Amino acid sequence: MKKVKDSSEILIIAEIGINHNGDINIAKKLIDGAIFAGCDAVKFQKRTSELCVPEEYKDVKRETPWGVMSYLEYRKRVEFGEKEYDEIDAYCRNKGIIWFASAWDVESQLFLRRYNCEYNKIASAMLTHKKLVESVADEGKHTFISTGMSTMKEIEKVVDIFRKLECPFELMHCNSSYPMPDDQANLRIIALLKGKFKCNVGYSGHEVGLIITCAAVALGATSVERHITLDRSMWGTDQAASVEIIGLYRLVKHIRTIEIALGDGVKRVTPQEEKEKKRLRKVIDL
Repeated sequence: MKKVKDSSEILIIAEIGINHNGDINIAKKLIDGAIFAGCDAVKFQKRTSELCVPEEYKDVKRETPWGVMSYLEYRKRVEFGEKEYDEIDAYCRNKGIIWFASAWDVESQLFLRRYNCEYNKIASAMLTHKKLVESVADEGKHTFISTGMSTMKEIEKVVDIFRKLECPFELMHCNSSYPMPDDQANLRIIALLKGKFKCNVGYSGHEVGLIITCAAVALGATSVERHITLDRSMWGTDQAASVEIIGLYRLVKHIRTIEIALGDGVKRVTPQEEKEKKRLRKVIDL
């Protein structure tokens, strides 16, 4: 399996998140879709519902495909536990694709340690959770840090923690709107973050369509993460901002083409140009 720490190739992450709706079979179909599309990794989200749901929302009623239930019950319904993650771990290892997850609380991060995943992830919503950030950085694994909803000062504090604990990391430019309007992408932030923090910077996108992600790659993103779904009309908060499998396939193809087209930045006359040069340049005065 490819390790981004040792590769200049862009790592393409298919974010399954909670788009499985608590169904392990849907999760497996999404993993298969990511493999079909040519992604390098799939990512999930892990929460301890009792810790992550605010007290004022726990008893709020919500309509779901499984009937009306409290928000806490709903969160538990869509959350995978040990049985499901054991299955995901075995399935991904058998299929030869990397998997990892973003934890939304320290207990969940400790839970994920048992699987010895290749990478860690700090979700944008968790960037200011100091105990969680320290828990992740303490593991020393290459960590993707999404920067949606964050000020430069907040990002700087997280970078300081990772550098103090000598944990390799990669920032990810992100706008945490679901879906994100095109005029809020602000892709020039990729270069800004690279210049300020002297590190690799990827892109985590929540837009509709593919072109903005492709532009992020052309502007130097070193990794890409997009939410994926079997059907954008499925029930769930993240489905509408996700990419269906055939779109994901196209996106991976576009990214790999852009990688090739970017080249190495060294100006040279190519062998093909040499042939045209002999044919077209009849007068050389220089």
